[in-house]
Amino acid sequence: MIGLVEELAGLKRQAADGPSERATEAQRAKGKLTARERIALLLDPGTFQEVEPLRRHRATEFGLLDNSPYTDGVVTGWGAVEGRTVFVYAHDFRIFGGALGEAHAHKIHKIMDMAATAGAPLVSLNDGAGARIQEGVMALAGYGGIFQRNTRASGVIPQISVMLGPCAGGAAYSPALTDFVFMVRNTSKMFITGPDVIRAVTGEEIDHDGLGGADVHAGTSGVCHFVYDDEETCLEQVRYLLSLLPGNNRETPPRADCDDPAERRCEALLDVVPAHGNLPYDMRRVIEEIVDYGEHLEVHESWATNLICTLARLDGHVVGIVASQPQSMAGVLNIEASEKGARFVRFCDAFSIPLVTLVDVPGFLPGVSQEHNGIIRHGAKLLYAYCGATVPRISVILRKAYGGAYIVMDSRSIGADLSFAWPTNEIAVMGAEGAANVIFRREIAAADDPDTMRDALVKEYRAKLMHPYYAAERGLVDDVIDPAETRGVLIRSLDMLRTKHADLPVRKHGNPPQ
Repeated sequence: MIGLVEELAGLKRQAADGPSERATEAQRAKGKLTARERIALLLDPGTFQEVEPLRRHRATEFGLLDNSPYTDGVVTGWGAVEGRTVFVYAHDFRIFGGALGEAHAHKIHKIMDMAATAGAPLVSLNDGAGARIQEGVMALAGYGGIFQRNTRASGVIPQISVMLGPCAGGAAYSPALTDFVFMVRNTSKMFITGPDVIRAVTGEEIDHDGLGGADVHAGTSGVCHFVYDDEETCLEQVRYLLSLLPGNNRETPPRADCDDPAERRCEALLDVVPAHGNLPYDMRRVIEEIVDYGEHLEVHESWATNLICTLARLDGHVVGIVASQPQSMAGVLNIEASEKGARFVRFCDAFSIPLVTLVDVPGFLPGVSQEHNGIIRHGAKLLYAYCGATVPRISVILRKAYGGAYIVMDSRSIGADLSFAWPTNEIAVMGAEGAANVIFRREIAAADDPDTMRDALVKEYRAKLMHPYYAAERGLVDDVIDPAETRGVLIRSLDMLRTKHADLPVRKHGNPPQ
């Protein structure tokens, strides 16, 4: 037995060490960690239990017969993050460039099935060159199995993709099917067709970073939710995100101890938000004033910046906050913002995270390009997401709430459980100036002094239909509150809604706008 155990230990060391010291040095020369070093940073010390470390491929063609290293280029298993179970798989670029073959894929399939069965989050640490072409179509079939499992697990367990190297071709679709994508600058690359193919087909010249680098996907395409400068910081933030999420859709997010008083007054809000609706301000300062300790984790920080989506805590309980950002494009809704908000709302609803919506929106962005590119169907995505959400939903109207954008931003009429407003609120079909120009256009045109007449009629319209208490008088908001009391009002309201139960119609699934 002692001899057998020593033999086993040798095999395990061989699997852990990788193919060669030269391959490890090449990995580090690119500024990248090894698969096992990444797992060690992600999981609590001493908790990783590996699955199939001795798995090898069985291919025989194109030089593979005499080259069958242990793990087959992917390390799989489970461990803990802050004491809670998390499943993980990590591509090992030192073995076949992390390329996916039949055995490699089966290992990933197994760990994905285990995560779904155990009801625990799945984190993929991606650093691979795509399909292993020496194994032909079996590698492609392996990707199909991953995509199917990504889809079946969607809304059941949190799925997080961490891009720590190249991810090209069909392999890029798996991260796109998961809930969150993390990338590292100068290291992560994602694209369907690379620069060489694009050059040959279209004649366009572009490098790998310009085509599919971290900042491109974080700020232009919207594929990436979080971007960082180094792997260590990236994996630390993955741990932080996991601390905000439940293990599965049958649990609620973990509550943290909180010393930040629930009834803390937020006097600074009186200075942060200008009373005049045309003056900009940073909505992040409002969020930081309201939430526990001023801490929150913003999703898609660099994409669709006119809408903020962030995870935070109120009295220790996790909430998802959707907020207009007047500092960017005056906080209007456009195609990108609608898609960003819809995706976030649906994620929060799937995992029992209450929604708080902070509204200061002048409407949808007008323009030919917006109309031609489908603002109607894209804007409907956000509307569809809110209307279908059954978690506790509270909206707070800070200033402007105009037209269809007011309705879409979780108004009372589409099912918000509670709607509050500050005394600076302006809830209306449109701004007073635009409304007066439409309603009184003949009177203004016939006046001796059209400008003076317009100003008088704008004031009349504002006084009659846009004063701060008009919506409250008609039951469209539940209360007009002192801005300094916003934190306390939200915490009391969420505590009341903690036991909310809402039934949806019986159906196979809805057909959301595309």
